[in-house]
Amino acid sequence: MFLSVIAAIVVAGCLLISLIRSRRRNTIRSLRGPRMRSLLLGYEYEISRQDEVGDLESKWLREYGPTWRVSGSFARDVLMTADPKALQHIYHKSGYSYAKQPAQVNLGYLMSGPNIVWAQGIDHQRHRKIMNPAFSSAQLRSFLPLFQSTAYKLVDRWKSELASAPTLETKVNTWLSRVTLDIVGEAAFDYDYKALDEAEDSALAKAYHGILYGIACIPTRVMALTGLSFSSKEAGYRLPKATLLFRAAWDYLPFPIIKLFKYAPTKPFPHIRHVREVYMEYGKQILREKRPEVDTEKRAHSKDILSILLKANASSDEKTRLTEEEILAQMYTLTLAGHETTATTLSFLLYELARHPEYQARMRQEILEARAQASARGKSDFTWEELDGMTLCTNAIKDDVLPLAYPIMTADGSMVSEIPLRKGQIVNTSFAMYNRLPQVWGADAEEWNPDRFAAIDGNKQTYVGVFANLMTFSAGTRACIGWRFAIIEMQVLVAELVSTFKFEMPETAKAGETEVRRAPTGNALIPLIRGKPELGPALRLRVSLAD
Repeated sequence: MFLSVIAAIVVAGCLLISLIRSRRRNTIRSLRGPRMRSLLLGYEYEISRQDEVGDLESKWLREYGPTWRVSGSFARDVLMTADPKALQHIYHKSGYSYAKQPAQVNLGYLMSGPNIVWAQGIDHQRHRKIMNPAFSSAQLRSFLPLFQSTAYKLVDRWKSELASAPTLETKVNTWLSRVTLDIVGEAAFDYDYKALDEAEDSALAKAYHGILYGIACIPTRVMALTGLSFSSKEAGYRLPKATLLFRAAWDYLPFPIIKLFKYAPTKPFPHIRHVREVYMEYGKQILREKRPEVDTEKRAHSKDILSILLKANASSDEKTRLTEEEILAQMYTLTLAGHETTATTLSFLLYELARHPEYQARMRQEILEARAQASARGKSDFTWEELDGMTLCTNAIKDDVLPLAYPIMTADGSMVSEIPLRKGQIVNTSFAMYNRLPQVWGADAEEWNPDRFAAIDGNKQTYVGVFANLMTFSAGTRACIGWRFAIIEMQVLVAELVSTFKFEMPETAKAGETEVRRAPTGNALIPLIRGKPELGPALRLRVSLAD
């Protein structure tokens, strides 16, 4: 009863503060957008329970254009945009003027601690300056043999599975999560996480697997106790309005109070604590084993991630120093971001190749021709240039992953090409919609079509994203520091897997019916079997040896 009263007071206070702020001059009220659905939640609930990422935003994009107004939590007006010039202005030209919302920042801190993703302003510049050398082109080239040797391990595992049967139906996302986890451990920290070797027995792989799903999705039985949940489209699970209200309130609560939430006994905090505790055992062990090597000749001039982090810990200059807490937070984040998102992207790529066998065959032919050329030169592995030269493979990866360029119509019918914003205005940038914007990517932007990139003239586009002008890795000061690492990693894995194996839809999938959905989870997405959320993240495919 006491907690319910406290919660009601907090919600009422947040709503009052929001309404007082809204009385100030509202510069976006004239913009078109959907009507308010809820005074407390706005459209947060509907957005969180979309069947697939971008369903609702795609509808709004078609109706209102690439920029629109939508009601957020506590009656706040939110500007949503997928306009390339607006994105360029926010991410490239404004530095840190557009700060992340406190709720987003604070959840990141509770998950991983004081890392480069959590850091803001000058602090973020310090983190990035320290870590940039670890992601230089020269350093990334040195990782190629490691990427390839780890990819061969996965190839060998699948080959051994296929020795007793012509086909293997398996969760490819689980295998890809293991192989990318091993790659990050070896490349970043010179440490073998043994995720492929130990498979189901790997404590770290089990802890990380499904972390995004575990945080976003809460079982019905637990949420039934709150009395504040509504059934989602997936039987057996509910998306709680209470959780959305709780997280929205973080924008108004002092950070010291929010830090206490990590000790809360309710979901998702025990899950967050468990994953951090498991990783901290690995992280501290890595530091104990590798710290003595930093002063040796072996690592004296090394620019790998671990050496850079440890040398920063010993720095006497505050501008180039990282505390041990910050180092462990970086290691945790690099391990999570460096494997989970890459594995998910690769899973959906293989899924699309299974749905488009003709493109898969073209890709395989391209890879085999490149390998034949490499063999003719006496080489068995691909060089960086050869991987980049496989345009069909690279294009497949591309397609899987506030001045306004396009004038929009206001509620009174007038056309505007720029929007004045007051301080404190919430702006949500829709990466998913920018990556599907017909004005940028063509009329078939909603379809999987890697060949589109062969016809696009990049010189005529507004420069936005760091990779292929997509926003998959964000942009500007907030661009993913490891985006090149991820691309090379995917190129290597795609080349080895597609050249060796054939991927097909599983027998259980009905002809012409999509079995897997791209389920939203916070700022990411995960593969879920439609109608079977109890399986957790799962993307099953039939795998056989290529002809």
